Amino acid sequence: MEPATPAPFDLTGRKILTVDDDRVNLRILSGILRGEGYVLTEASSGEKALDAYAEFQPDLVLLDVMMSGIDGFETCRRLNKLHGEKCAPIIFITARNESDDVVEGLGAGGVDYLPKPFKPKEVLARIRSHLHNRILSEQRKLLVDQLSKANAEKNRFLGMAAHDLRNPLASIRGLAEFLRDGAVGPLAPDQLDLINTIHGASQSMLELVNELLDVATIESGELKLHVAPYNLADLITKSVSLTNIEAAKKQTTVVFESRGAGPVLMLDLAKMRQVIDNLLSNAVKFSPPGSTVTVLVEPGATPGGGGFSVQDQGPGIPEGERDKLFKDFGRLSVQPTGGEKSTGLGLAICRKIVEAHRGTISAVNLPHRGCAFRVVLPAHA
Repeated sequence: MEPATPAPFDLTGRKILTVDDDRVNLRILSGILRGEGYVLTEASSGEKALDAYAEFQPDLVLLDVMMSGIDGFETCRRLNKLHGEKCAPIIFITARNESDDVVEGLGAGGVDYLPKPFKPKEVLARIRSHLHNRILSEQRKLLVDQLSKANAEKNRFLGMAAHDLRNPLASIRGLAEFLRDGAVGPLAPDQLDLINTIHGASQSMLELVNELLDVATIESGELKLHVAPYNLADLITKSVSLTNIEAAKKQTTVVFESRGAGPVLMLDLAKMRQVIDNLLSNAVKFSPPGSTVTVLVEPGATPGGGGFSVQDQGPGIPEGERDKLFKDFGRLSVQPTGGEKSTGLGLAICRKIVEAHRGTISAVNLPHRGCAFRVVLPAHA
């Protein structure tokens, strides 16, 4: 049964290298292929095939198995070693159809077999099929390259825009604080409300810009960790203390627990504090007023490493929305309980920072109510 042929491409001019030490086989193959518009070249041994390939740069190779000198299997191995993923597909020519030979040929890097004596329709159908696949592979690679360049350009533009916006926004926030604190005299209630609105809006915009800048830096591959040994429990204690100041506005309490001495891990202090602060802020943001957020340090989460979890009393992760977690702009249907803003970038940044430390971050719903985010870190980043 002849193999099915994919939707047609114009294969005219595609180059095929035929390798066989039998001149009769080469003439037969040449007679079958020339009428299809292929460009052909020949080699009479494996050694000559290696030289011919480098000069001819074929789109496909027809390679005899049994030859004097190096055989077809070894020739195939050497071609794949020399040219790697760019190597053209190699179809073996053989009168042997034992399963062991087929397995060896595929293991050497071949993609198919053509049995002798040749059946012209089968030869042409198999060649068309593999040339079609090669064209599709080339198109996919070109598309991936184009998308990679576009993504890099997007990250560059995003970084530039975020960087240019950050200073003006910080100035607006600072001036609003200056006016709010009465530096130019007392304000009427409606004026104070207006200033507070300006301050809140500029603060939200500045947080978004900073997160966009973080994303652009991470995705461009420019995230560099500067690690040193830090006690994870000490790091969390400081963050809990600061978070409790903000949490008090919602009558929410952040409680810290540790199972034994905190592990000393190789961490980037600023980046890991960003992860901890973000998880604590999220827990407070999505928990109802008057609730308790629990932070638990786990010294033995990994051999020689450690981890921590942040457990809230919020609504948890809605069914069917788990795939949105840790993705850029992955907002869930649940809303902050105090009207706080959420960009949908914080958890994505956390994931990227944790993975840069060669750790993992996950989230599960608790049995009764709430959600637990867990970070597991190795001993060395």
